[in-house]
Amino acid sequence: MSELDVKKFNRILSIYVQLQSRNWITAQQFADRYQVSVRTIYRDIKALENAGVPIYNEQGKGYALVEGYKIPPTIFTKDEAFSFVIAEKLMGKFADKKMSFNFSSALHKMKAVLRSSEKENVALIEDQFLIFDTASNETSNEVLSTLLESIVSKTQIEILYQKPGDNKADKRLLEPIGIFYEHDYWYFMAFCYLRNDYRQFRIDRVKQIVNTDVSFNREHKQLDYFLNAKKQAEVIKTTVKILAPKKSAHYFNWDRDTYGFVSEKELNDKMELTFETTTHLQYFARWFLMFSAEAEISEPLELKQIVTDLLKKAIEKI
Repeated sequence: MSELDVKKFNRILSIYVQLQSRNWITAQQFADRYQVSVRTIYRDIKALENAGVPIYNEQGKGYALVEGYKIPPTIFTKDEAFSFVIAEKLMGKFADKKMSFNFSSALHKMKAVLRSSEKENVALIEDQFLIFDTASNETSNEVLSTLLESIVSKTQIEILYQKPGDNKADKRLLEPIGIFYEHDYWYFMAFCYLRNDYRQFRIDRVKQIVNTDVSFNREHKQLDYFLNAKKQAEVIKTTVKILAPKKSAHYFNWDRDTYGFVSEKELNDKMELTFETTTHLQYFARWFLMFSAEAEISEPLELKQIVTDLLKKAIEKI
């Protein structure tokens, strides 16, 4: 079977699954999904009919399977059916394109066995549940999928990794251990041959990824071992105190809990904000820079120095 024949077969099979999962669907909706012409969809529908699948068409509604022909419905509660919609939206937002497409395809097969009333409920809320796109967590196409393949097959990957502030991406040879989601970003833990140690990498900073098909050279502990060690290392807290004018102190309300906010108190015409942060001071400094025109650092001195250095570097590049 040629590649063209395989694509046609997969498309026709998918059309059949979608007819199972929805009461009505138009030729144009099929054409949009598979990026083919409406005429091609007509031929696919005809092929299904020739194979004995009873499909009927109603003007203004589209295509549907004859009632009673469908696969016996599986019983899901309304809440379980709604969770399908939420899961699909979340995968579309947080996964890469390949993984999102595969999940959507699998979900269509699950929807095919819903009862008619459940399908109607799902169709009703699909367009009423939205997750807006943001630039904060864009993953390169197929990065997550390639990482998962590497972890399962225990094969090394090569990546180009762009660190903050660096103009050039570094090439790294890695043995990935696991993937986790933290502070609104996807990360993965891996053994890095360049550093000869374990490191975590932010997935949206991976500019290129290749599975080398070379087997791991070592045994690795489970992901939770490294995450637990990371949490224990973060137990060490640094006290940070910031002074801001009363009229500007509310700017710090944004995301301050992430950085260990503890309390605030009035000092004459200013507010003193106290943090017990487990965040690396380099990250805290970058967050503070957003408000630096309206505030000052009381302590620690190390944080003041980091902010000063960052500002000097910024001025040099202007």
